[in-house]
Amino acid sequence: MHIKVNDTVMVVAGDDKMRQGRVVSIDRDVGKVLVEGMNLVYKHVRRSQRNPQGGRLSLEMPIQLANVMLICQACGRPSRTGARYLADGSKERYCKRCGKSNGELAPARERYAKKE
Repeated sequence: MHIKVNDTVMVVAGDDKMRQGRVVSIDRDVGKVLVEGMNLVYKHVRRSQRNPQGGRLSLEMPIQLANVMLICQACGRPSRTGARYLADGSKERYCKRCGKSNGELAPARERYAKKE
């Protein structure tokens, strides 16, 4: 999974198609992300002390991971991401469109370092 919290993503399927938003949370077990301002639904709430007005509340619901694409920080376009090891053994994610780095996935490990 190459998407992290606070990444900017574009929704590529559903009612919010082609809209961009920030990732608020990720549920890795189910494979869903919660994107700020996307996939809004109405929840009908009756009056209570917590909500004295009652009525319809607008809530964000999770989106399948396959329906979002990461926006590359370098080229600013939605792109597929890959993972690669650097010379020091650290793992990074990169944009498959422009080839630039999009952040570190794992710290450096000796067994993945390039031997000279």
